[in-house]
Amino acid sequence: MLPFPWPILLGYIAVVSLVSITICIYDKTISKRNNVKLRIPEKTLFICSALGGSLAMFITMQLIRHKTNHLSFMIGIPVIFILQVALIAALTYFQILPSLF
Repeated sequence: MLPFPWPILLGYIAVVSLVSITICIYDKTISKRNNVKLRIPEKTLFICSALGGSLAMFITMQLIRHKTNHLSFMIGIPVIFILQVALIAALTYFQILPSLF
């Protein structure tokens, strides 16, 4: 079996996390200007989170106080993160993914 390209996966997660941080900060900045047309749709924020930026998105939301009053974000983003960690753990446990350590 070929070794799993962990550096590529970690690089992907880093890029998606950076994009998630960027769009979260951008949306917060635009929200202060009350420009609804330029806002990032909530669906896009959830998609970036689901693609691997959930932890970065949640931390950024807490730091800049963005969407923290929206229950769907305060529950949804951590649930997405927990599901991602569980999926990686299950794939590693069943030896579909090789162990990182």
